[in-house]
This record gives sequence, structure tokens and C-alpha cells, in this order.
Amino acid sequence: MTNPHKGRTGLNRILHAFGYSMQGLAAAWRGESAFRQEAVLALLMLPCAFLLGRDWVQVAVLAGTVVLVLIVELLNSAVEATVDRISFDLHDLSKKAKDLGSAAVFLSLVLCALTWLAALIDRMSH
Repeated sequence: MTNPHKGRTGLNRILHAFGYSMQGLAAAWRGESAFRQEAVLALLMLPCAFLLGRDWVQVAVLAGTVVLVLIVELLNSAVEATVDRISFDLHDLSKKAKDLGSAAVFLSLVLCALTWLAALIDRMSH
């Protein structure tokens, strides 16, 4: 069976995909306070990556960990929306899905914090 929503090709597909991505970012901004907080921090931290990083690799790693937090938060929000779409009833599998998403966000935050701490210690020690 062919998906009727998958008929676009070429530039038309790219333009629509971009629009859907912008709609997703807008939905996350409007509906997810955690995403808003992390996005504001990202706007502050990304320029700092260029100040703290010693070379392009360090800048890329610092910026990458910040962007990774946003990506994982978006995926977590998608999992939560999907679970809520299915049912608001309490269920062990729903809880497990949401807890796993939350754990992924937590680990991305830990990775980001430890990476930035290591870069700061490296910068201060020289």
C-alpha cells in the first residue's frame, strides 16, 4: 500500500519538509516549557562555544552537545505526544515510554554539562 502523504519529490518535498520542521519547532516552543528553557540557554551557550573552544573541534563538540540536548528534548516531546494521543489512562508501558524519554534528556544534559566543564577546566589550566 502506498502512503498518499509521501507523493512529493524534489524541491517540493524539501520545501514541505522544511515547513513541517518549522511547525515542529514552533509547537515545541509554544507547548514545551523545558524546550523553551533549553533553547534560551542554547542561544546563550552557542556563542560561548566559540569563546571557550580552543579550535574548531572543541567548538564543534561544545556546540554539538548543546544542540543534542534540543534534539533529544524534541524526540522526548514527540514520544510524550504520541503516548498522550493513544490514551491519557495510566498504563505501565506509557509510563515506561515517558520515563525512557526523560532519561534520554537527562543523559544528554549530563553529557553537555560534563563536556562544558571539561572544556572550562582545560581552558583555565592553560
